[in-house]
Amino acid sequence: MRRKIIAGNWKMHLLTDSAIDLAKSLAESIKDVDDVDIAIFPPAPYLILMKEVLKDSNIKYGAQNMHFAEKGAYTGELSPGMLKDIGCKLILVGHSERRKIFKESNELINSKLIAAINNHLTPYLCIGETLEERESGKLFEVIEEQLTIGLKSISEDDFNKIVIAYEPVWAIGTGKTATPEIAQEMHLFIRNWIKKNYSENTSEKMRILYGGSMKPENVKSLVSQPDIDGGLVGGASLKSESFSQIIRFSR
Repeated sequence: MRRKIIAGNWKMHLLTDSAIDLAKSLAESIKDVDDVDIAIFPPAPYLILMKEVLKDSNIKYGAQNMHFAEKGAYTGELSPGMLKDIGCKLILVGHSERRKIFKESNELINSKLIAAINNHLTPYLCIGETLEERESGKLFEVIEEQLTIGLKSISEDDFNKIVIAYEPVWAIGTGKTATPEIAQEMHLFIRNWIKKNYSENTSEKMRILYGGSMKPENVKSLVSQPDIDGGLVGGASLKSESFSQIIRFSR
């Protein structure tokens, strides 16, 4: 049985006091949960605060983005080493908003994945199709390309250090959610791709999360699917009550 993961992506929300209050409230509300892996991805300015706020909690934290280089003339960027230095254990790679708004390519995402693994950060690789790609029938082709190029040159041992998050772009921030059956269909496709390109053992161990308007109301129906191992939560992670409910309901 694969252990569930519930991760919250705060995106570009909150200010200092509200970020600290949310983290403290969440840590207190789920301190008894020991059968789900819990993670948050706050905005970069608040990451160093989490080192103190979450030090005795069961919550890991990570960054929403990073550069692939360890140092250099990359104004505005954060290196893997900097993130490790402030206690980050995790990193989001390839989120649909990074792909769409900031034009991150599969090749760039591959470079970031390799850098994360080399620096002992657990990457959450985000993949997903747009509504146009789904309606045109290219959904599986798009996902296969994101996996094939994004994971280029990554060994099976290193692949086992990754978490995959499937996020249908058309269900992010729209209030729309893929039905459990639609989500399961793609999760199974991803797992079968892993089996084909790595091994059956690795495919069975890989945790694949659903990201796309997960809420307390739909988490049970989603995680009850055989190939959905938790969620990458957006808006509902910005309130301690709703996020803690998602965590508890996923068990």
